[in-house]
Amino acid sequence: MLTRQEIFGYDIDPQYSTSVAYFSMEFAIDQALKIYSGGLGFLAGSHLRSAYEQKQNLIGIGILWKYGYYNQEWDENAHMKASYIEKNYSFLEDTGIVFTIEVHGSPVKVKAWLLRPEVFGSAPLFLLSTDLPENDYLSQTITRRLYDSNESTRIAQSILLGTGGATLLDILGLTPEVYHMNEGHSVSLNFYLYSKFRSLTEVNKRVVFTTHTPEVAGNEEHHFDKLKQMSFFYHMQDHEVKHLLGIQGDYFNYTLAALKFARRANAVSKMHETVSREMWKGNPGICSINSITNAQNKRYWADPILDKAINENNDEAIIERKRELKRDLFKEVANQTGKLFKEEVLTIVWARRFAAYKRADLLMYHWERFINLINNKEQPIQVIWAGKPYPEDYNAIGLFNHIINRVKPIKNAAVVTGYELQLSGLLKKGSDIWLNNPRLYREASGTSGMSAAMNGSINCSIPDGWIPEFARDRENSFVIEPADEKLSLEDRDKIEALRLIDTIEQVAIPMYYNNQKEWLQILKNGAKQVTPNFESARMVKEYYELMYKY
Repeated sequence: MLTRQEIFGYDIDPQYSTSVAYFSMEFAIDQALKIYSGGLGFLAGSHLRSAYEQKQNLIGIGILWKYGYYNQEWDENAHMKASYIEKNYSFLEDTGIVFTIEVHGSPVKVKAWLLRPEVFGSAPLFLLSTDLPENDYLSQTITRRLYDSNESTRIAQSILLGTGGATLLDILGLTPEVYHMNEGHSVSLNFYLYSKFRSLTEVNKRVVFTTHTPEVAGNEEHHFDKLKQMSFFYHMQDHEVKHLLGIQGDYFNYTLAALKFARRANAVSKMHETVSREMWKGNPGICSINSITNAQNKRYWADPILDKAINENNDEAIIERKRELKRDLFKEVANQTGKLFKEEVLTIVWARRFAAYKRADLLMYHWERFINLINNKEQPIQVIWAGKPYPEDYNAIGLFNHIINRVKPIKNAAVVTGYELQLSGLLKKGSDIWLNNPRLYREASGTSGMSAAMNGSINCSIPDGWIPEFARDRENSFVIEPADEKLSLEDRDKIEALRLIDTIEQVAIPMYYNNQKEWLQILKNGAKQVTPNFESARMVKEYYELMYKY
């Protein structure tokens, strides 16, 4: 059996000696390990990287997805296609541990793999798989696809992460002082803990929770009968669960249950803290909700040559390095689309998970103005879109393809596929402006702009998520004033689209071409001011100080 020293391979810093198990459905640690979909995974990856750098006593618990999330590719019409391709990883260590959990009243075998810290520079990460010949076909499919669209499979995935992860820790002889649920997917672990301690108070002592979703409808829930059939509650009956947690009704909400099981919870920005407290305030028995703003790992994300030039205030070196980074990005654009972009042209990027509230097409809302902007020969721009819709979200996929169709004939506008860590890095390093225009209060944090700022890309954003804690208009960012909240969504979209294109046309473009000194000052301010507050060393330290200490 693996010892703690064998698992970590490094000495724990005494100030971070509290033992923590960090449960997350996805981790974005390296491009080679495709077990993530988007922001939640990017956040978890940065958390494990900084936990390793700070030598914290923290272990990650996740799932080894056989097909990953999906491979985003082109079909024969140059529209988006989702492909599912088996992944194999020689760098994962077979622990030799196989154990059994119960799913839908039947035994399911689980195998544990280990990503050692030295492979990618992360805290140790255990990954669970049911893709074993001992299992029947349905059991094998539990770990095929991240966020499977089948309800029973999704529930089984949560059982595996929560109950399976807690079981593994007991087998390893590791009894963490803190079980950290990163989002509510692993909430089943609490029923496992309750079976051991037979006390909600004892469970509370050991569990903390991070919530990421700023609207009730977006928080996963299932009918009690369905969860009981799936063996979600470990050995408890549904009426016992309702009594224990004081839950009324027929549906079990993962987030609400997590808030009742945990001793503390945190939102992922100060604005999100306010929204979350308002969302859940009518529910008795929930824990307090404070905020620890998300952050990103600078060592992983920032280009070191550009960072050095920024810290030395070497404007010539900044300009030259940005052009080199643009060339790297534009090679990928040309490879995918056949369009040749120019390094001296102002380059705007919108890249993040495709969801309706993020409004990927807001810049082209007023189409004639967008066309005038894109066709301006005197002060030209280039625009790139990227992002992964959920593979069964056909409205989001339709929007993705709609943007593709609209920009096909435009030489200086492009959509690229494969939005994973590697492409995300290219886009952040090679862009001049990083667009972020969600509907207000819908973005819990939105961390992509942090790593963009680290690479000299200026945020142009609605003041949502983390942005109000960072952005100062025309000092380190361009801030889009939100429309009156009393207006209809359609009117707000229309007004905010006008304000966005006004900012690009009347502020950003003239400054980029006519006042390089001011442009570079905003760029440098953004890159310098994004650290340390939005670098994940601060974040992982705050988790120990504010969440893990009893």
